[in-house]
Amino acid sequence: MTTRVARLHAKHDIRLETTEPGKPGPGEVLLAMGAGGICGSDLHYFHDGGFGPVRVKEPIILGHEAAGTVEALGEGVSGLTVGQTVAVNPSRPCGDCEYCREGLPTHCLSMRFSGSAMRFPHEQGLFRERIVVPAAQCVPLGAHTTLGEGACAEPLAVCLHAAKRAGDLKDKRVLVTGAGPIGVLCAAVAASRGAAEIVVTDLQSAPLEVARAMGATRTINVLEEPDAMALYAADKGHFHIAFECSAAAPALASAIAAVRPRGRIVQVGVTGDLSIPINMLVGKEIELVGTQRFDEEFAEAVAAIGSGAIPVAKMVTHAFPLSELGQAFAIAGDRSKAVKVHLRLDRSHG
Repeated sequence: MTTRVARLHAKHDIRLETTEPGKPGPGEVLLAMGAGGICGSDLHYFHDGGFGPVRVKEPIILGHEAAGTVEALGEGVSGLTVGQTVAVNPSRPCGDCEYCREGLPTHCLSMRFSGSAMRFPHEQGLFRERIVVPAAQCVPLGAHTTLGEGACAEPLAVCLHAAKRAGDLKDKRVLVTGAGPIGVLCAAVAASRGAAEIVVTDLQSAPLEVARAMGATRTINVLEEPDAMALYAADKGHFHIAFECSAAAPALASAIAAVRPRGRIVQVGVTGDLSIPINMLVGKEIELVGTQRFDEEFAEAVAAIGSGAIPVAKMVTHAFPLSELGQAFAIAGDRSKAVKVHLRLDRSHG
């Protein structure tokens, strides 16, 4: 049996290649993959060869947002059946380091994460037709959840973890800066948890339309309405909570200005060093909180998708077969057109 994979060799050099998936060993399953989402990190690898100090040093199969169907079970696997659809959790903490023992697996010192160049040799990813994975990484999807929806579990898990860092959202006024996949999902999570007001800002109109469909009560194109945020900065600020999803210095400064005293900003977007208006942060006693990845939130994300609580399908603007890999990455990098782009990983789609 052979399988096609999407392997990155260098900047702008991603190839559709063939390899052997292997057979599942004890505690493993063979999956026929169905859908995979192109993430911002995949785009950084493709366009820039990495991000920050993380560089692609050898060919790497990309992808960490994916779902598939169980094709075969290895010895000793229970709780899964052939034909069952699952979302694949790409996160594999060691369970033994000091942070894992303290109940902080997102900070595992030996973390393995599918499709990541942080380690060398790199952790190969999920953009392939078939793959053998540990059964423990498979979370069964609901009966009515599509594989495309299941492939959205990973980014939703990121946002559910960010929401835990934010605290209670019920009846709160919430700002989301940046309407990429994470931003629109943060808006959807805030809506599902009873936020009274959800304002989403971005530089592009197309993703803001998706944000409205997913729960935003107002959207602001800050290029077209450059003064719109001034209203929210009056009288020391308006919002109780902000999710900063753009990692852009102007957006963070705008959030600090618009959050009320003793409000909280959850920094979700990542970048290099940023300039921060520290006096305003101190003067208003604002909490600036970091958030990273997820743990138990992955299973929570699958459940939220299955129940219909978070309409993840609304953010998937494009889907391409593996044979159109180059076009998929080109569209995914165009924020004027796309929010979330999926690859159809099964051969029936080309």
